[in-house]
Amino acid sequence: MREAMLYEKMENGMVHCFLCSHHCKIAPSFFGICGVRQNINGSLFTHAYGGVIAESVDPIEKKPLFNFFPGSSSYSIATVGCNFRCGFCQNWQISQVSSKNQEGIWKKEMTASQVVQNAQNLKCKSISFTYSEPTIFFEYAFETARIAKEKGIHTVFVTNGYATEQAIEIIRPYLSACNVDLKSFSNDFYNKYCQARLSPVLDFLKRIKNGGIWLEITTLIIPGENDSDHELNEIAEFIAKLGTDTPWHVSRFFPNYEFTDHPPTPLSTINRAVKIGESYGLKFVYPGNINSEVETKCPQCNSLLISRDGYKVKINNITSGKCRFCSNDIPGLFQHQQ
Repeated sequence: MREAMLYEKMENGMVHCFLCSHHCKIAPSFFGICGVRQNINGSLFTHAYGGVIAESVDPIEKKPLFNFFPGSSSYSIATVGCNFRCGFCQNWQISQVSSKNQEGIWKKEMTASQVVQNAQNLKCKSISFTYSEPTIFFEYAFETARIAKEKGIHTVFVTNGYATEQAIEIIRPYLSACNVDLKSFSNDFYNKYCQARLSPVLDFLKRIKNGGIWLEITTLIIPGENDSDHELNEIAEFIAKLGTDTPWHVSRFFPNYEFTDHPPTPLSTINRAVKIGESYGLKFVYPGNINSEVETKCPQCNSLLISRDGYKVKINNITSGKCRFCSNDIPGLFQHQQ
């Protein structure tokens, strides 16, 4: 436990946390919505620093990041906690645990320097803050990212996009890439299923894109919830305005957590989402969770650049960020680029 960043003291021992867009006002002894930031005697402390609840060496494609050092490994870590309450969460066993209720939860104490050293020893190109919500363990991620940059290791946020502008500006110099869940284009959806709002996520996406951090976006397509033509068109149009070079991962939903009454997403819906994205000029629309090969093609000559079987890269025809066939610059970060 250590004192948190990004908060201010208020009257009567209250504190205002402005790490994320919930802007929690927290009374003494109470926690914020995330369940890991606690007001102790009028100061805000984080319980999420250094307590790793999940760690793994993953292919970067699992994040998913497809235009970011394809075929490389990413040392991936998480702590407990999340500032959303998504009933369809795929990692709810760790994201929905809080410091208020984590008896019997395995944790591994690890300093930021140890995280970076582990990534080096395991020959990982990057460190990913993932599985739960990295904004919630911001202090830990920030310190790790700062050390990682000194050692030439890239860092990645896999996030719901609810961090404030202040948080983004602090970590931006040390962050290489983000995959952001754009869960819906409906504020009602965010209110009902995430206990959050849409507009801060859209603002976050704009700031990441404009801040020079490589951005990819994921939408989990849930039957009957966010799969209408109208909503998919709205998402695709928004991404196109961010930049048609922004990859969009349209992922298949499978029943999980509190959404076991929803059926898996039909493959026809995923294919429809891909076509809608392409109709807005998006250059890289990737189907996800479909159990088949996924390709990246050159936007200029349409040659096959990358072929993936699951998370494994089978073919890679990108050389120093250029198409091997026509020398077109390919948006993203690739081997032999920094």
